[in-house]
Amino acid sequence: MRLTAKSEYGLLALIDLAVAWNGGPVSTRDIARNRDIPPAFLEQLLATLRREGLVIAVRGARGGFVLARDPHSISALDIVEALEGPLAPTVCAAQAICGREGTCAAEPVWARVSASLRNVLGEFDLASLAERQALFDAAFTVPTPEE
Repeated sequence: MRLTAKSEYGLLALIDLAVAWNGGPVSTRDIARNRDIPPAFLEQLLATLRREGLVIAVRGARGGFVLARDPHSISALDIVEALEGPLAPTVCAAQAICGREGTCAAEPVWARVSASLRNVLGEFDLASLAERQALFDAAFTVPTPEE
């Protein structure tokens, strides 16, 4: 498994939904604009995340997407695995039968790589990432003059 733009953009999109948690749906247009994600690609990602039960589509004029669960309960690992599949950087880590189980010196290397990747991604939940993003957004937003 390889981490691709799906993971990067999917995480950014769900961080936006977590920032807006309890504030109503966020349109794909707004997410695409805010995070510089190609709109057609974002639509595909959100469709996958909907099928995986991480987001809900809301129809209508004020429609868009919302998180399907509390942002505290969704980890970066959940998002990456929903978009990329199970994290296993090699055949060894995927526990596929290669015919060398228990006789390969590289097996513990790949097992640790896989475990470390899963642990790091599992440490980050959307709620904490949303708090951080909200601080960045506030610090880098240029105030508009009031009329």
